[in-house]
Amino acid sequence: MHHPTALIHQGAHIGSDVSIGPFAIIEAGVVIGDRCSIAAHAQILSGVIMGSHNHVDRAAILGGNPQSLSFDTRIPSGVLIGDHNTFREHVTVHRSMHEAGQTKIGNANFLMATSHVGHDCTIGNRIVIANAALVAGHVDIDDHCFLGGGSAFHQFIRIGTYAMVQGNGSFSCDIPPFCTAFRENAVAGLNVVGLRRGGFDSTARADIKRAYSTVFHSPAGPVKAATTALEDASWSQPARHFLSFIAHPGSKGVARPRE
Repeated sequence: MHHPTALIHQGAHIGSDVSIGPFAIIEAGVVIGDRCSIAAHAQILSGVIMGSHNHVDRAAILGGNPQSLSFDTRIPSGVLIGDHNTFREHVTVHRSMHEAGQTKIGNANFLMATSHVGHDCTIGNRIVIANAALVAGHVDIDDHCFLGGGSAFHQFIRIGTYAMVQGNGSFSCDIPPFCTAFRENAVAGLNVVGLRRGGFDSTARADIKRAYSTVFHSPAGPVKAATTALEDASWSQPARHFLSFIAHPGSKGVARPRE
C-alpha cells in the first residue's frame, strides 16, 4: 500500500506488496524489491537498489551525497542493498564517491537509530550497528560484527568477522576478526561468547586462541609473527583467516592489546 501523500517518481521501480508511508520520498531510478516497507518521511534517493523484505524506518535517508568537499554531485553512483535489512529511525547511508560506484550493504543487517554508514563502505551480513555509531567512508565490515552505540570508525579501515566493539570506542586502524575492541584502537581479547553463539566448537575456539597468542605475545610483532605462523599448515580455517588478516594489514595498521 502506498500512502497518497508519498512522493514516488514514475521512474522508480517498486516491487510487489511494498508499503510506503506518509510523506516518504522515492526518487527516479530507485529499485525496491518485494515486500519491503518504507515508513513515514523516509527518503530513498536516486541510485539506491534494494532487495526484498527490507524495512526503512521513519526519516531514514538512503543514498544521500557523500560528505566530501571534493565530491561533484553530478557524478552518478548509488547504494546496493541486499535482503532482510532494517534501517531504524534517522539512519543515513551515503552513495559512492565514484562514477557508477556503490556503497554496499549485504543481508540481514540491523542498523539502529541515528547510525551512519559513509560512502563506499562494504557492509557484510548479519551485522548490528548500534545507535549513533558512525562509520566513515571506505570502511569494510565483515559478517557477524557488533558495533556498540556511539562508536566511531575512521575511513579506510577493516573490521574482521565476529568482531565486537565497545560503545563509544574510536578506531582508526583495522580490528582483527574474532576479537573484542574498546576505547582507542585497543583489543581486549577474543569474542568468546560470539564464537560460541556462532557455532564454533571448542576445537576451533582453542585454535583461534592459539593463533591470538602466537600473534600478540610474540616479540617479533604481530605482522611478522602472523606471516611466519601461516607457514604451518596445521591451522584450522578460522585460525588461518585470523592470521591472514594480521599478516596483510591495511595502510593504518591493526589494533592490538595494550601493554
